[in-house]
Amino acid sequence: MEPFIAVSTVQGQFAEEQVRAFLEAHGIPTQVRGETLRTTYGISIDGIGRVDILVPHERADEARELLQQAESGQLRIDDSIDPQIIDHRSSDS
Repeated sequence: MEPFIAVSTVQGQFAEEQVRAFLEAHGIPTQVRGETLRTTYGISIDGIGRVDILVPHERADEARELLQQAESGQLRIDDSIDPQIIDHRSSDS
């Protein structure tokens, strides 16, 4: 079993930071996979700059439920969340 698994795939750094901040505000640690193309070459069009948001395997169901609630409007991913609150040390994947 993988220690971290993907719960969402997002396009662009802003979306990544927003989703990560949302999950981390709910106490769920995150990592990302796939940011190499975007950060090395600045590519973020046509899905090439996609990243997977990863969470600990044992928190995956909770993370998916939170994201589903946000998508359905029951919870809100706040546009005003400061992306600087994300601990980027956890993104070493």
